[in-house]
Amino acid sequence: MVEKKSLWNTDIMAQALVDAFRKLDPRWMVKNPVMFVVEVGSVLTTALLIDNTIHHRAGFGFNLQITLWLWFTVLFANFAEAMAEGRGKAQADTLRKAKGETIAKRYKADGSFEEMPAACCAPGT
Repeated sequence: MVEKKSLWNTDIMAQALVDAFRKLDPRWMVKNPVMFVVEVGSVLTTALLIDNTIHHRAGFGFNLQITLWLWFTVLFANFAEAMAEGRGKAQADTLRKAKGETIAKRYKADGSFEEMPAACCAPGT
């Protein structure tokens, strides 16, 4: 029987967290134009926040809030995508494993049966 894994599997989540930061690479982000624009906006607002802080301009709180929300949006989108990829890979691995481990029962003429790997079975045998 195939074991069920939790949606919040710590192995998948840990890898997804690493991948969320790895996917900040613009070469990766350009594949998703909307998130690429959000990432560019995040970088620009971060630069503006640093510039305003150095020059003691007003509006620090507002700029900080916008910058944090934009970075949160990019990182959360990357994390969600990485979680989906991780769960998909885990499910594919589970299906591959189950395919090789499935046992079939073949009935013999005398009424008994023998167990054999399901991969070895063919219809009518």
